[in-house]
Amino acid sequence: MDTKSLYEFFLKHPKVSTDSRTIPENGIFFALKGPNFNGNEFAIEALSRGAALAVVDEGDFPDEPRCIRVPDALAALQQLAMHHRLQCKARIIGLTGSNGKTTTKELIAAVLSKKYRTLATRGNLNNHIGVPLTLLRIAPETELAIVEMGANHQGEIRLLSEMAQPDFGYITNFGKAHLEGFGGVEGVIRGKSELYENLMERGATIFMNADDPVQFEKLAGYANCVGFSTRNPAYMQIKNLTDGPAVRLQVDDVVVQTQLTGRYNFSNCAVSACIGKHFGVPAEAIAEALESYIPANNRSQLIERGNLRILLDAYNANPTSMAAALENLAEMDSPRKIAILGDMFELGAEAAAEHEAVGRFALSKNPEKLYLVGQHFYDTALPAARFPDFAALSRELKANPLTGPATVLIKGSRGMALERVLEFL
Repeated sequence: MDTKSLYEFFLKHPKVSTDSRTIPENGIFFALKGPNFNGNEFAIEALSRGAALAVVDEGDFPDEPRCIRVPDALAALQQLAMHHRLQCKARIIGLTGSNGKTTTKELIAAVLSKKYRTLATRGNLNNHIGVPLTLLRIAPETELAIVEMGANHQGEIRLLSEMAQPDFGYITNFGKAHLEGFGGVEGVIRGKSELYENLMERGATIFMNADDPVQFEKLAGYANCVGFSTRNPAYMQIKNLTDGPAVRLQVDDVVVQTQLTGRYNFSNCAVSACIGKHFGVPAEAIAEALESYIPANNRSQLIERGNLRILLDAYNANPTSMAAALENLAEMDSPRKIAILGDMFELGAEAAAEHEAVGRFALSKNPEKLYLVGQHFYDTALPAARFPDFAALSRELKANPLTGPATVLIKGSRGMALERVLEFL
């Protein structure tokens, strides 16, 4: 079955899944393969659970005409998504960056939903599988779609951009994330900038944080650029009024009090306001959207436990986001400050040096207590409480519970799952 024929079937059954356990009724199942699974083995199960069609690239199913054989199921999914995108009337905003992608995506969606029928990437389904699944969710009535794009090596953002063909784009920042795959910070900048390249080739609109020197330099001379700034009058002015744990900003004459902790979230809120204004969302509606947004999934959450104020930011971490979180902790008005930091992954040859640097930076902020968790931090010689794994940390917290009043920062890479610390607070 070619892409055109598959698309005609999709128009009658416009629901797609790669998981046989959650296949929607009359949807299309794509049998993808990975290191530890083979979706072809679950094609019949998907059909028994209600799928209208199973797209496979292995095996023979002579007694099941609803199994359609293609050379590559993943390629078929991506090509179907690209074809669908070309038929869509919805305008697409492409979004990538080292830190803050998912939060920014959710904020932009909240703002634009005040005026438009808006769709956004679910969770962090932002890779070579997640992006096509997002594109295939775009319905005829969708007016705007925010498509998050993640990557850990060169060329990946280029592929996702070619698939999504965004009409607008924004890069949150360029930080020390996925250094191993990108080959250092310069590699990160090149890799993330593939979105800029795609947008510029087509003359599409790029949103820019004019206060970010990398963005400002990369976009110098590009005419179709909409920027925001706290200090450069040549761009849309968004004032940073943050003077406490939560981000506070001003859009036109409207003051916005958000529920997001950390000054590093200001730019995420600001670009959401900038994009909202570009699309004609009134400042009052922008404020309502930003103020009602409550962070979840262990991202920038402020939790009160007795007289402990907890900054839970344990969804992920890299050297750049660690430094920002520690700066934020240092600036907070609190009688006692405690940091619990977990290992940062995908740093490659830079892992030892980056963990040493982050640890020393943390110590320079003079927290009352500093707990470093994970083998990388444990292998440093830093004068802090170091633990090789979470089990060792949990034993310490059981034996010597943290007491308040105090502010506690919890941050680490996803694999560390440091939200488990909450059990001991």
